[in-house]
Amino acid sequence: MGELSAGVTRYALGMLTIAYAFNFIDRQILVILQQSIKDEMGLMDWQLGLLSGFAFALVYVTAGIPIAYWADRGNRRNIIAIAVTVWSGMTALSGFAQNFGQLLMARVGVGLGEAGGSPPAHAMISDYFPPERRASALGFYSAGLHFGIVLGFLIGAVIEEILGWRAAFMAVGLPGVVFALVFFFTVKEPERGRFDGADAASYKPTLGETFRVLVEFRSFWCIAVGCGLTAFGGYGVGNFLPPFMERTHELTGLTLGIVMAIGGGGAGLFGTLMGGRISDSLGTRDRRWYLWLPAIAGIMAFPLIIPMLLWGDVMVVVPLMIVVTALTNTYLGPCLATCHALVPPSMRALTSAILFFVLNLIGLGMGPLTAGILSDHFTEFYGVDGLRYALLCVATISATGVFMFVLGAKYLPGDFERRELLLAESR
Repeated sequence: MGELSAGVTRYALGMLTIAYAFNFIDRQILVILQQSIKDEMGLMDWQLGLLSGFAFALVYVTAGIPIAYWADRGNRRNIIAIAVTVWSGMTALSGFAQNFGQLLMARVGVGLGEAGGSPPAHAMISDYFPPERRASALGFYSAGLHFGIVLGFLIGAVIEEILGWRAAFMAVGLPGVVFALVFFFTVKEPERGRFDGADAASYKPTLGETFRVLVEFRSFWCIAVGCGLTAFGGYGVGNFLPPFMERTHELTGLTLGIVMAIGGGGAGLFGTLMGGRISDSLGTRDRRWYLWLPAIAGIMAFPLIIPMLLWGDVMVVVPLMIVVTALTNTYLGPCLATCHALVPPSMRALTSAILFFVLNLIGLGMGPLTAGILSDHFTEFYGVDGLRYALLCVATISATGVFMFVLGAKYLPGDFERRELLLAESR
């Protein structure tokens, strides 16, 4: 079993987290810029939903599974370096788009690159950190998502105000290409399965075997759907919060960027970190806490979403946004750690990809598109308040994810017993 120093593992986790931050800077920069893009190109809200959600998610989830299968056998560090280069380059090219079709193709390219980011990173982290620390490590990594959102909102708002939305795409895309080179030359690929024993590490399942193993775990599919429904609200409401705050509360420019950076990115970062740490602490007593925690957080968040969207005073809305965002982002670290604990090390990248397939198809794919379609429909009757009611509908649908986490917790003990039988059969 290869030994890695604490410094090496911390550096690797930090670099993986920065890569994930670049992932979300490049993914979410469109969100803060979309009102300007809509005005210049004359787009409808459903087209914004297509750009920020469905079109991106379709190629992301389609490419994610074959890339993850490659990552379970190949050098994961190299795959991530290539992925960062592709998505960063395509983000920079988005600034040259002259119409909806060209911007759509650029966003498809970003999705293709980002499909190679998280599943290999998840698998590397599970080989850097032992099981009792994985949720915290995966939570720290997942917090890069919100760090990226903070930077995306702030950088996008500032550069758009000074140089326009096209320059903002280029400013966040080009540094990612440089980072990819640094990542390639300085991050060490960990030994696969270093905490799982020689038998588990040497097991090399086929694609079909991986699917057959996952079919046996009912908790996995509950987790996947629960994550998808939670992300349905996260992306559906979150991607339209900037135009909502602009249209309803008349926030613009740097003020809007700061509000969204704190209420969207900063609060989400806090919730993701705490979700990993608290679940690792409670999970030592009962593994079901890894799913009970996001369920409880979802139950606490929903009553606060209603006044957040309906209240007229922005001084009330922003604090509610902070609390709701923190609560609804506790799920990712615990859910990833649970899924990785269920499968052998050579299945982890693919397991993450399948989890993200469901999560992004439901969440990123359908959330913003549904919000955009409902907004266009309600706007015909309610004017500027149409977006408000559209987001309320999306949030209500998203709240049903709580039931899937509770159901997954019910199946979890039996699935861990089933895991041991499957591993014994594979030896």
